[in-house]
Amino acid sequence: MNAAAAAATTTALLSFPYKRSTKVNGQTNDVDVVAANNKMGVHGNGGGNHNVFNGGVHYGKASFLKWTLDDVVYVARYHWIPCVFAAGLLFFMYVEYTLRMVPDSSPPFDLGFVVTRSFHRALSSWPELNTLLAALNTVFVGMQTVYILWTWLIEGRPRATISALFMFTCRGILGYSTQLPLPQEFVGSGVDFPVGNVSFFLFFSGHVAGSVIASLDMRRMRRWELAWLFDTLNVLQAVRLLGTRGHYTIDLAVGVGAGILFDSLAGKYEDSKRKCALVSGTMKEGLLS
Repeated sequence: MNAAAAAATTTALLSFPYKRSTKVNGQTNDVDVVAANNKMGVHGNGGGNHNVFNGGVHYGKASFLKWTLDDVVYVARYHWIPCVFAAGLLFFMYVEYTLRMVPDSSPPFDLGFVVTRSFHRALSSWPELNTLLAALNTVFVGMQTVYILWTWLIEGRPRATISALFMFTCRGILGYSTQLPLPQEFVGSGVDFPVGNVSFFLFFSGHVAGSVIASLDMRRMRRWELAWLFDTLNVLQAVRLLGTRGHYTIDLAVGVGAGILFDSLAGKYEDSKRKCALVSGTMKEGLLS
C-alpha cells in the first residue's frame, strides 16, 4: 500500500464515526461531518480560518447562535460523552452549592463507608475473617511486587518499575503534605501490609495504584487473563480496604488514576531516552564518517 492509499484509508477510518446520513432527491447520502461541524461551529467558525492540530482535527471559534434544533440533536447523538459530562457538571454544581458542609466536630463523610457498612460490622465482629482477608491481601501485594520487579530484572522491561518508583515517590510527598486522620472505625490486622500495624499514608492507595501499573503492563504484553485476574483482585482489595476503613474512597479512586498517570509518564520517559540515544548515535556516526 503506497502512502497516498494509506492516508486515504486512515482518513476514511477516522471520519467514519463522524458521518451522518441525509436524503437528497430521495436518496440517502453520507455527509462529511467535518464540513457539517464547520457549519455548526463545532470544529470551525463557519468558513473562516481554521487551526489544524495533530491528527488533522480542526478547531476554531464556536458559533452556537447558528445552531438549529437538528444540530443540537446531532451533537447529542454523536458527541454524547461530552454531553453526559456537561450534565454531570451542572448536577454536581447544584450538589456542591446546596450541600451542608461536614462540621469539624464530625468524622468525614465517605460514601464507600456507607455502602460497606454491613461488611465492616462483619469484619469487626469476626476477627478471624479480618485476619484471613488481610493475609490474602498481603499475598496480592506480594504478587504485584514480584511481577513489577520481574518485568525489569528478568524480562528487561523497566517501564513498570519506573512507573512504580514515580508513583510511590509522589505518594510519599502527597501523603506527608496532607496527613488525613485515620478513620475512627479502622479495623487493623497484624498480617496486613505493611505488616505489624505500623503507620501509613492514607492518600493515596499504593495498593490500588501498584495493581493498576501491573495490569497495564500485562495488557501491553497481551497477558489478558492475568490482567483480568489482577483487576478483579484489585476490586476485591478496594472493597476490603473500605470495609476495614483502611482507606477513604478518594484514596482508592486517586490510586487508579495515579497508576494510569505514572504508567504513562514512565512510557514518555522511556521514549525520551530512546530519542536521546538515537540522536546521540546519529551524531557519533556523523563525526566518525
